[in-house]
Amino acid sequence: MSERMAGGCQCGRVRYVAEVEGNDAYLCHCRMCQRATGGVAAAFKQVLRDAVTWTCEPDRYASSPIAWRGFCSACGTPLTFEYVEQPFDGRPAKIDLTLGSFDDPARFRPTSHFGWESHLEPWLDTADLPRLRSDEYQPLVAKWEQARDG
Repeated sequence: MSERMAGGCQCGRVRYVAEVEGNDAYLCHCRMCQRATGGVAAAFKQVLRDAVTWTCEPDRYASSPIAWRGFCSACGTPLTFEYVEQPFDGRPAKIDLTLGSFDDPARFRPTSHFGWESHLEPWLDTADLPRLRSDEYQPLVAKWEQARDG
């Protein structure tokens, strides 16, 4: 069963609505994804390209001869990964949406890893690390209060 889910960039210039099937998502550890996101991996939800409607198309960067990366040129949010030439072997064209760009990414669960040759093992199991909520970090709270009070 599919569900319509919205998402977009941090500044709100690029927005989308996607018909999403299931809760499965994946982590890509390849060096291109690490560099494109600035993180240790990219978290993606793959959907049919025709199942995504954009209110404003993302900008695209040819990250290699075979792939584009969609992003917002105003705020820099990474939004997509897609192959330049699609479809392969008659399959429908697909696009990978970054999990963090969904308005509510909490439903998704990682079901696989890709680009494992570049994974950074110490970053995979962080269950024993200390945890601090943003609203518990007083210097940050003070900055937000100062910004609000002007």
